[in-house]
Amino acid sequence: MPSALPDQLRRIVGAPHVLTGVECSPYVVEGRAPEVVVFPGSREEVAAALAVAAEQRLPVTPWGGGTKMWVGSPPSRIGMVLALKRLDRILEHEPGDLTVTVEAGVPFDRLQAELGKRGQWLSLDPAASDRATVGGILASDASGPRRHLYGTARDLVIGLTVIGADGRAVRGGGKVVKNVAGYDLPKLYIGSFGTLGILVEATFKLRPRPDVDRLVIARFDRLKDAGQGARAVLGSDLIPSALELVDGETLRRLGHGGGAALLVGLDGIAPQVDWEVAELDRLLGPLGLAGSRVLDGPEREETWRTLGGLGRPGHDSMAAVMKWAVLPTQLAELMDAGAAAAQRHGLGAAMAAHAGVGIVTAILSGGAEPGAVVATLTEWRALANGAGGHAMVEWAPLAVKERVAVWDAPGPTLRLMKGIKERLDPSGILNPGRFVGGL
Repeated sequence: MPSALPDQLRRIVGAPHVLTGVECSPYVVEGRAPEVVVFPGSREEVAAALAVAAEQRLPVTPWGGGTKMWVGSPPSRIGMVLALKRLDRILEHEPGDLTVTVEAGVPFDRLQAELGKRGQWLSLDPAASDRATVGGILASDASGPRRHLYGTARDLVIGLTVIGADGRAVRGGGKVVKNVAGYDLPKLYIGSFGTLGILVEATFKLRPRPDVDRLVIARFDRLKDAGQGARAVLGSDLIPSALELVDGETLRRLGHGGGAALLVGLDGIAPQVDWEVAELDRLLGPLGLAGSRVLDGPEREETWRTLGGLGRPGHDSMAAVMKWAVLPTQLAELMDAGAAAAQRHGLGAAMAAHAGVGIVTAILSGGAEPGAVVATLTEWRALANGAGGHAMVEWAPLAVKERVAVWDAPGPTLRLMKGIKERLDPSGILNPGRFVGGL
């Protein structure tokens, strides 16, 4: 890093908002320490800092709440961390239009609390929502169980402002739900992990808060039966907000016994939810339902929060986490096969899946020896790929990531992705090497 660079950045954002040396240690990624950490306080300061980085060809890593920084291939170098926590304003809330415009550094829970004062909410439920920021959620397209009914961030954003690698602002969408003019640029940036631009502002469509919100834990003796139950729910008149298929180990970690279970979220007006709870028991009874329990209030929230936290680093026994994307009809069979593969290598496994969309979180535990972890992850990838699906190592120690590819081979779409990257980031400074295909 050029010796004059920190002073340049201090003139842009102010001396207290530039860190160097040992002060950068909280922002280490995969053993790599950043050369400088910058905290811009406006979109203009973001643009100016990016222009300096582009001039020096300094790699830039965007940072929101830091809740997804372990996702991606290990970086070869971290030049500048651009931390957006000072961009934390709720710019405009129009309750009558059911829209809100916010800066990227707004913590998610604070946004929900403010919207709740007007009886509204943003229908996302990402993990670590107390620390996750709006920008980080969009950059990683993070979501939770409620994606079953309400979709992901891609479905809720109607406008986005991004600062490009050259420091220029790019705007897509608008501030009204019916805005349909032009290319749908927001969907390009959402889920790009900061490789195409720095998200600084977003407009979302909102929903009224439901009158009633319940969680039904429907227990089965076998995962196969729970999987059959999930298919029955999907083919019924029920409209669950969430439908999670969990194995016995996950159920034990949630504090609800063993076997297997469906976690079914039901929300809406009270008569509707009461009917759906009763209908769920009637529907699942002939399929091997061993019992059900209805949770509400803090107990419901704690169960969802615990489920979201199971696949996050920090548990002493966690060895790796892999995500699979497969057909919903294949879930129970593949989850059983994955657990058996882990057992063959002397490891434990906990499996949970978004049953309606076929996304599995597979958590590997109990192994400090990288060889067994590598062998299991390799088998897991083969299982998902063999079923026509995809696999991604969401978290693993560096010693494992060096031996197992984080992403599946990108295939023929890589050429198109590289073309977009070269157009939007010709110098290759935005989070380089961390995304699919080394982008």
